[in-house]
Amino acid sequence: EEIPDGWMGLDNGPESTKMIQEELSDCKTIIWNGPMGVFEFEKFAKGTNDVAKTLAECTGKGAITIIGGGDSVAAVEKAGLADKMSHISTGGGASLELLEGKVLPGVAALSDE
Repeated sequence: EEIPDGWMGLDNGPESTKMIQEELSDCKTIIWNGPMGVFEFEKFAKGTNDVAKTLAECTGKGAITIIGGGDSVAAVEKAGLADKMSHISTGGGASLELLEGKVLPGVAALSDE
């Protein structure tokens, strides 16, 4: 459904959450960069919290879960699930650039060239 003019989508709905959870259930590696909604407000935190719980369950079943970016890290910490993830990094944009194959200046400075 479309969001009417003048309105904002601040969390994903239960059907979207279920679809996301189903897709994640078979994944071996999951990279999460960005919460589902405005999780800082309890009214809009359900989608983010439910996905975080799913990621914790996936980690428990052997998946590698990588949480990237300050907001995503804050979300899993607020949900009390940070210790259930494989890897956490506050460098969201840098993490994505590294995955893209870009050379990061800080990493390049450490090389022996």
